[in-house]
Amino acid sequence: MSNETAVTEFLLLGFSDVRELQILHFVVFLVLYLISLLGNLLIITAIALDHHLHTPMYFFLMNLSILDLGSISVTIPKSMANSLTNTRSISYSGCVAQIFLVVVFVSADFAILTVMAYDRYVAICQPLHYEMVMNRRACVQMAASAWISGILYSALHTGNTFAMSFCGGNMVDQFFCEIPQLLKLACSDSYLIEVGFLIFSVCLASSCFVFIIVSYVQIFKAVLRIPSKQGQHKAFSTCLPHLFVVSLFFCTAAFAYLKPKSSSTSGLNLMVAVLYSVLPPMMNPIIYIMRNKEMKGALSKWIGWRGCRMAGRAERQRPE
Repeated sequence: MSNETAVTEFLLLGFSDVRELQILHFVVFLVLYLISLLGNLLIITAIALDHHLHTPMYFFLMNLSILDLGSISVTIPKSMANSLTNTRSISYSGCVAQIFLVVVFVSADFAILTVMAYDRYVAICQPLHYEMVMNRRACVQMAASAWISGILYSALHTGNTFAMSFCGGNMVDQFFCEIPQLLKLACSDSYLIEVGFLIFSVCLASSCFVFIIVSYVQIFKAVLRIPSKQGQHKAFSTCLPHLFVVSLFFCTAAFAYLKPKSSSTSGLNLMVAVLYSVLPPMMNPIIYIMRNKEMKGALSKWIGWRGCRMAGRAERQRPE
């Protein structure tokens, strides 16, 4: 007879049972979250307000920032709240929502990164065809396809996962609800369908990753033909860090979703999850703000404009 019981909540993995370390975890995650939040909001604001940045590259960058904001906001605040209140629980419906949103944002994020690599390839390797290939309609269609495919993909994943019965307890070996960790709690062999779908998904993501790598190889070949050392440095200073973040994101996510059920410790699971869910949303703004003169110029202009408005308002309100 099965020991299947109705699961009404899940218990997430805590970073520590020591109260001081729980507070430290809260503070560290709060700092990382605020850095990601501020950086991505600055990118979105600068692109929205500066018409010079209304180009395909920055349009896709704004979508990437929105996705990064969403992905980190789904996982980090709940983990911080649990550490602050010394609890580990998440409701069944909360876990469903968390998995659905995480998969939407992560899958759409990777699709946008693939499109961005293609955009840079066309811009650098086929500049004469750029305006025709990356026209406004094509850009909107590619961005919409990334969002829609992410939503449909997530709905299928989430439906498959929670169609299973859980008889292995309710302890999730992760600081947020993650599909591979929930599969460990599944009854009988019902999880094999979702495992097969995960393997297919990683193969699909691998194809996108190979496309990104090939695109950047072609970009680097074209950049090396640029006679100006300054031009080469500008291209490499942006492309190489971006390629590093994409590679880190893909490799750690693939490891998290493909490793055998009992092949890693809780500490390793936590580290891998932080690398693919927390680090990329924080690194992308650093790459595109600190290493991009157009972004820095737009932000400086906007901050200066805001400062002038506030100074003018204060001057008008000053008593005679």
